[in-house]
Amino acid sequence: MSANLNPVRTIFAAWERGDFGSAERAHPEIEFVMDEGLDPGSSIGLAAMAERWREGLNPWEDVRVSADEYRDLAGDRVLVLLRGSSGRGKTSRMDLGDVLTKGASLFDISSGKVTKLVLYWDRDRALADLGLEE
Repeated sequence: MSANLNPVRTIFAAWERGDFGSAERAHPEIEFVMDEGLDPGSSIGLAAMAERWREGLNPWEDVRVSADEYRDLAGDRVLVLLRGSSGRGKTSRMDLGDVLTKGASLFDISSGKVTKLVLYWDRDRALADLGLEE
């Protein structure tokens, strides 16, 4: 198993518990990209990433995601195929599973720190962008 999988598995263990607040494994100048969804775009740095996470998670409660598969890719990258396992809209009561059924997260790792994180709402788009198959 690649050393790059360790920080990613640690991050996902927290996400599976609903803890999206830790930045321990993030590089101070992390590039954070939301590829799609309600607020696509990118930001640089821990404070900017934290703000985007807060904005993205604010309409939801009890959010949890689960990793279906970890893929160790060339170039110090790890792709995690994921699914929304729980969560609901605070106002709408919409189930997160209706919105995020199969997504992906792409982590670029350097010296044990995440230097770039790309969130994909659509797993197929992530796979296509990376030239991979399900």
